[in-house]
Amino acid sequence: MKPPISLQTAFAALITWAAQAEAFWRLPCRAQSGIARLDPLQAFGGIGSHVHLIFGSDNFGPGADNAQLMAGSCTSCGVKEDLSAYWTPALYFRYTNGTTALVETVGGMLVYYLLNGDNIKAFPQNFRMIAGDQYLRDFPWPVPDPDKSSWSGDQVSQLALSQKALGFNCLNYKKAPEPSLYRHTMPSKQFLDENCPDGLRLELMFPSCWDGKNTDSDDHKSHVAYPSLVMDGTCPEGFETRLPGLFFETIVNTYAFKDEEGEFIFSTGDPTGCGYHGDFMQGWNPDTLQQAVDTCTNLSGKVEDCPVFTLQSDNEASQCKFEVPDVLNSENVLLDLAGLPGKVPIQRGPERATKYADDLARTWVMSGLEPTTTSTSTSTPTPDSTAPVAHIVDTSNIRQPFHAQAVNVAQTTTNTPEPTPTTIEEEVVYNIVKVDKTYVVLCDDNGAPTITMPPTFSTVTTLTSTSTTTKTTMV
Repeated sequence: MKPPISLQTAFAALITWAAQAEAFWRLPCRAQSGIARLDPLQAFGGIGSHVHLIFGSDNFGPGADNAQLMAGSCTSCGVKEDLSAYWTPALYFRYTNGTTALVETVGGMLVYYLLNGDNIKAFPQNFRMIAGDQYLRDFPWPVPDPDKSSWSGDQVSQLALSQKALGFNCLNYKKAPEPSLYRHTMPSKQFLDENCPDGLRLELMFPSCWDGKNTDSDDHKSHVAYPSLVMDGTCPEGFETRLPGLFFETIVNTYAFKDEEGEFIFSTGDPTGCGYHGDFMQGWNPDTLQQAVDTCTNLSGKVEDCPVFTLQSDNEASQCKFEVPDVLNSENVLLDLAGLPGKVPIQRGPERATKYADDLARTWVMSGLEPTTTSTSTSTPTPDSTAPVAHIVDTSNIRQPFHAQAVNVAQTTTNTPEPTPTTIEEEVVYNIVKVDKTYVVLCDDNGAPTITMPPTFSTVTTLTSTSTTTKTTMV
């Protein structure tokens, strides 16, 4: 695959950003700090439902908060003062046999800090937010977007603006680049094969209008809002405080799967892209960030042009990793022969996807306890015919996620006759087939695995063995 950005493309991108942002800087996060089913916003203290690509502080984990992130010793991003955490769902390729393989990222993630508007305030301590909705599977708005000058009514609702904040940018460096947030749903596999030789750029804009008082909310969204034009515009009433506008860019190497039979699916079980989302947990010293907001206004977008920042090399940043909990160490997030990691069901929409387990149930897995499943549910998903079937979990009585509750059960005894043993001899025929399985693991320049290709199978030997066994049964 070609380099992620040519000089011509980079220059065109800078012109685009200069036209949209009054000032900005582009934070490079060239390597993940980890890849795991962790999400301290949606599944605090436990295991998340789906795999995330995670960037930032090495003190990220199931119980991460602002203080824990800032107590970290390093970051996988380029500016040492930033110990924030940034994470998004991973993209997988699903082969026709159900095997899923992680799609490699190219150049990690770029996090743009856009300084649009007046009197921009740094993120306060303990600030966090989510952009996007993992359960959406439909984009009901006009395609392509009408001219922004004509947006009105429902098209400027927060729901519409949040869906227009997603972008799936086809990359072909021999052609003029597509505008940011040009396409709001995942292109088809055929379109990607035929038109996007340099991959796909996943784009996500976060809300930049704040209520000025709450650092979080129950849904991690209600304390913030989008301005009227997604990236810029007027903040709605009650959300007049301007924050830096976060914009995530992640390039994925979809072209590596050209001519392969299958489809691209996000780790949430979403093939549409409408449920793409991102999480942010602030880990800056607010005074340092405010200084950067006030002084780092060079339209180059380069962090090198901001004297506030202490920079580190990509190689140094790539060494920064968080510790994955023991319960997840054996989970292969690069390749899963049975479907998506976590047995996430595929839900194609267009109706809203449904939960297949709640956060408390997932937290129980941390302690090695499997919650009780039930066959009754008022809203069960309709999984893909070849995807893993989800278990609906009844957690109405779960209150302590890490401790099993003691249950007193009244026991009764019944006298039964003593069974009589009977010995039976029988011949058993064993068919033994030995199969070799070969994996191909691709690594980056630092020797870190980036993707594991599906295994190839070959039969080595087939044996038939007959033996006589003796069984004792009770009758």
